[in-house]
Amino acid sequence: MSADGGPPPDGESPSPETRSTEPPPGPDKQRDSAARGDPLPPGGRVPPRSPVPPRSPVPPRSPVPPRSPVPPRSPVPPRGSVPPRSELPPASGPVPGRTAEPPASRPVPARPGAEHSDAPVPAGFLDALTAWPAGVTLLTLADGRDDIGATVSAFCPVSVDPPLVLVSLIASSYLAEVLGQADPFAVTLLAAGQRVLAGRFAAAGRPSARLLLAGVPHRRADRSGALIPDGGLAAFECEVTERILAGDHLLVVAAVTNVPYAAESGDPLIRFRGGYLR
Repeated sequence: MSADGGPPPDGESPSPETRSTEPPPGPDKQRDSAARGDPLPPGGRVPPRSPVPPRSPVPPRSPVPPRSPVPPRSPVPPRGSVPPRSELPPASGPVPGRTAEPPASRPVPARPGAEHSDAPVPAGFLDALTAWPAGVTLLTLADGRDDIGATVSAFCPVSVDPPLVLVSLIASSYLAEVLGQADPFAVTLLAAGQRVLAGRFAAAGRPSARLLLAGVPHRRADRSGALIPDGGLAAFECEVTERILAGDHLLVVAAVTNVPYAAESGDPLIRFRGGYLR
């Protein structure tokens, strides 16, 4: 430095007192200065940044299975171009039958007449039927006005689960007319010693069941209210589930709701060739 405090002459280095004691800026400061727009020192360079690690490769997606081809819709014919019913092709399958009406909802017409067919009855048909031995039963019911009963030999079990039985009645009979309206009834399987009782309930013009059972031990059923004679092989209380008009007979399918009694032993009363089998 010159004596008057001016700048040193050319070629002279500044004195140690005038030198800067601050260290040169480091790489980080140089980078920050460059980011702020500060001038870099002469000959200064910004050191390169640390290399960024490469990203992990993304696994490829699973291939999406192709959709099933949608069948083309049948073209909708324009209005007014539907062919008449007589020209339509026949159905590919049988038409399902209608849903059956609920049981006991189709009352049988009063005193229906026999449905005769054009087919002739084979000779000897009735005689052949009498050769079929059948157990004799007594069907009784209470229709609200009186007690009615009749001997019936066309009786058979139908099912165990559910418990079903079937009786066949002459369609034009008064019993079929009443049973076509009333649901509960009783059936008694008669024993061999009840032949006289069976004859009473088979006679034409017979009185009410109360008079026919007078002097005979009997009971009134709990559920059906029908009269049931004692001494039979078994007794059933039934509820009608289906009525079928078949030819000149009415088939009644019924569910068994109660068994008033069942004997442990005894012989059945059998009808054979127009009479009772001895």
